[in-house]
Amino acid sequence: MTTFRSVAIISLLVFVLIGLGTVGFHVIEGWPWFESFYGTLMTVSTIGADPVNKLSHSGRVFNVGLIVLGVGVVGFAIGSFTQAVIHLELGALVGRRRMEKEISKLRDHFIICGAGRVGRRVATEVAARNLPLVLIEQEPARAQWAHEKNFPVIIGDATDEAILREARIGFARGLASAVTSDAQNIYIILTARGLAPNLPIVARASEESAESKLLKAGATTVISPYTFAGQRIARFLISPNIQHFIDLASSPLSGGKLDLRMEEVCVSNQSSLAGAKLGEADIRHRLGVIILAIRRDRGEVDFNPTPDRRISAGDYLIAMGDSQKLKELEMLAMALR
Repeated sequence: MTTFRSVAIISLLVFVLIGLGTVGFHVIEGWPWFESFYGTLMTVSTIGADPVNKLSHSGRVFNVGLIVLGVGVVGFAIGSFTQAVIHLELGALVGRRRMEKEISKLRDHFIICGAGRVGRRVATEVAARNLPLVLIEQEPARAQWAHEKNFPVIIGDATDEAILREARIGFARGLASAVTSDAQNIYIILTARGLAPNLPIVARASEESAESKLLKAGATTVISPYTFAGQRIARFLISPNIQHFIDLASSPLSGGKLDLRMEEVCVSNQSSLAGAKLGEADIRHRLGVIILAIRRDRGEVDFNPTPDRRISAGDYLIAMGDSQKLKELEMLAMALR
C-alpha cells in the first residue's frame, strides 16, 4: 500500500467517524449539531463526550462503540505511519548498499565532480553513450538529481582522497572537475593527480585567469563554459548549418533524426588493423565508417589520411558513422588476429 493511499484511507476514516458520531449524538441525545460535533471530537480525542457528563444509556452504548472505532482508526494510522517510515528507511538503506556495491565494481569509468548545471550535462552526455560513470557531490540536494536519474553518486568532498578512492579513481578512464569554484577545482585536480598521475582530467574554469592555474595543477584540458558558449553563438551566427552538423555528429542528445556519431577508437596490439594500411583495411566499404583522422601514439594528428597511411598499434582512429557501425569498428580495433 502506497503512502498516499494510506493517508487517503486514514483521512476518509476520520471524516466518516466524526460524521457518524455527530449524527449519532444528534439523533440519540437530541443535541444541537455543533454540540454533537463537539462531543464527537472529545470522544475521539479520548477526553469524553458530554461536557456536563449527561449521557443516556443509549448514548453511553453509542459512545462506547465510537471510542472503539476511534481507537481502531488511531491504531491503523499509527501502524500505517510506522510501516511507511520503515519502508522508506529500508528502501534508502538497500538503495545505498546497492549503489555502494555498484561503485565498488566500476572499471574504465568516468568520475564527474560536481552535480551543478555543467556536471549534470556531462553526466547526461556520458550516460547517453552507455558509458559507466560516478558523480561526486557535496550537497545532498544536488545529489538527489543523480538518485532520480539512477546515476551512481557519492555524497562528499571531491578534494578528499578517501572520497576519490571510493570513486575508484585508480581504475577510472577520466575525471571531470565541474564545480563552480575555480579554487576548489584546483584542489580537486591536485588531489586527483596525486592519486592517478596518468589520468586524463578535464576541468571547468569560471574565470579566464584560472585556466593557467588549472593546467599547472595538473589538468589535461581546461574548458570555460562562457568561452565555449561564445564560440558556439558565433558559429551559429556565421555558419549555422555547419554547427548543426557538428552538434549532430558530436552529441547523442542533439535530437537529430540521423543516427550519426563521431568517436575515437584505440587500435590494440592484437588488432588485425595494427600494421595495415588504411586502404587495405577498407573500413569505409566494410563498415560504412569514415576515418576523419588518425591520432598517432606520439601525439601528432594525421587529418584526412590517404589510403596508403599505415595504422599502428596505439593509434586512435577518429571516425564518423552510425552508432552500431562505430561499435563494430571498436570491436575490430580490439579483436584478435
